[in-house]
Amino acid sequence: MQTRLPMGIENFKRIRTEGYYYVDKTGLIRDLLQNQAYVSLFTRPRRFGKTLNMSMLKYFFEIESDIMPFNNATLFDGLEIAKESELCEKNMGRFPVISITLKGATGVNFEEARGMLRHIIGNEAMRFQFLLQSVRLTEMERRRYEALISIDKRGAYTMSDELLKSSLQTLSQLLHKHYGQSVVMLIDEYDVPLDKAYQSGYYDSMVELIRVLFGNAFKTNDSLHFAVLTGCLRISKESIFTGLNNFNVYTVKDVQYNEYFGFTDTEVRQMLEYYGFKDQYDAVREWYDGYRFGELNVYCPWDVVSYCHALKMEPSTEPQNYWVNTSSNDIIRRFLSRAKTADRNEIEQLINGNSIRKRIHQELTYRDLDSGPDNLWSILFTTGYLTQCSAQTGDEMELVIPNREIRWIFIQQFREWFRWETIRNTEKLESFCKAFQENDTDAIEEGFNAYLKKTISIRDSNTRKAMKENFYHGILLGLFANMDGWDVQSNAESGDGYSDISVEIEDQEMGIIIELKYAEKAAFDAACQEALDQINDRNYAERLIDDGMTTIRRYGIACYKRRCKVISGGTDEK
Repeated sequence: MQTRLPMGIENFKRIRTEGYYYVDKTGLIRDLLQNQAYVSLFTRPRRFGKTLNMSMLKYFFEIESDIMPFNNATLFDGLEIAKESELCEKNMGRFPVISITLKGATGVNFEEARGMLRHIIGNEAMRFQFLLQSVRLTEMERRRYEALISIDKRGAYTMSDELLKSSLQTLSQLLHKHYGQSVVMLIDEYDVPLDKAYQSGYYDSMVELIRVLFGNAFKTNDSLHFAVLTGCLRISKESIFTGLNNFNVYTVKDVQYNEYFGFTDTEVRQMLEYYGFKDQYDAVREWYDGYRFGELNVYCPWDVVSYCHALKMEPSTEPQNYWVNTSSNDIIRRFLSRAKTADRNEIEQLINGNSIRKRIHQELTYRDLDSGPDNLWSILFTTGYLTQCSAQTGDEMELVIPNREIRWIFIQQFREWFRWETIRNTEKLESFCKAFQENDTDAIEEGFNAYLKKTISIRDSNTRKAMKENFYHGILLGLFANMDGWDVQSNAESGDGYSDISVEIEDQEMGIIIELKYAEKAAFDAACQEALDQINDRNYAERLIDDGMTTIRRYGIACYKRRCKVISGGTDEK
């Protein structure tokens, strides 16, 4: 019987005990112990296995008595780390572990976010209620622990602001004294509170809180054995890690640990073969591979698992965009809104499969994000929207879009930006759309060419003609969507096929049929005629006539790069 796919499951124990497929990343434990730093920070894009790895570390190191009665050693049977018998004997189940995620430490204002941080740390402290009766603690120390977990009538934690700032240090000191063993501290998504604070306008207050919290936990804490943090961005050391020595950061540029976040090609092949999907390997590689961490190409785990799950449900399923649905893509929208024409031209180069050279700054503060497009290029790189395609030379890096899925995200976000840009000039937009009603092909052509100059062209030779046509199709749909009284249909069944775009203007009883073609080698006239022939041969007007439209206009539109040609196929009047 096949093991189940771990869709959205980030708990290591659950995966290992409930029959889920697991890609062995336990070599991370060995490498961490052999190259141990006081504090290690791993930055990777979202959905690359950071949280699952942190859960794995927790179950490996945590002492099994009191709060962990389950024999955790069995979770690692048959895995890579089990081969390291000496390391396991010395470290497995030997440490108190504090493990939190700051993903939820957010709010519309600082007070709300600070309350969520209290909640997160208070909940973790609640796991150690045996400290209330610990004979190894003094009465004063037990009261300090009680203050960490004290709640009011609403169930909200009441620890003071000062106690919150020292809460991780205090909890580690109490656990150290109870067990006689220093603490392993795991902090997942460390940068999320700063991201949300920046977006909501309380960044300075959150930076100060996180700086003091981390300073107490890491810099002045003799009860800390070592700590591991994960996040998407490498926040400037001067921002929140001031004065911290023995602090190692491992980013997507580094060779160390690169195989432990994301799936390698071998791991993907093994998974596909296990589930009987090895025939889909090429599609999986095209859509979800292409991220370069150090000198290793890796796949996005979330995408691979999601697609395998979809294939199990329906074997004919085509690859889809899974990563885009896991979080917002505000960073691309922010980039496009601030980018100059030259920057948008470089985005076009990337979308068309080319590379660009940029200076990448990995250590930033959130204030740097809006200081210029150069820093936004760096954020696009560190968050996984771009990847390096060769080793870095000097201060610059060769960047590409990693795969087809991310390319699709860029195109969609460009369309969204373009839509907002166009609707700002409603008079121009309405004039363009009404030209279709008036059968004014010159105005249509002039207007569409003007809009195309603001957007991008799809000219990658590896891109199928149908995808190029779909791009222009999407632009025109976006323009029409702003017209009141227009019922716009895309790929609607009519006659003997599916028309690209059909419009019904009910108060005028007018129907508009548009077929778009990509004009290979700028053969505009031939492409326009092909479009009109298709409209007539497949009787696309039938549905509009059945719906009571008495005036039918037909247009064949051919597009190439940022140019178009429009030919009218005449008008039917009834």
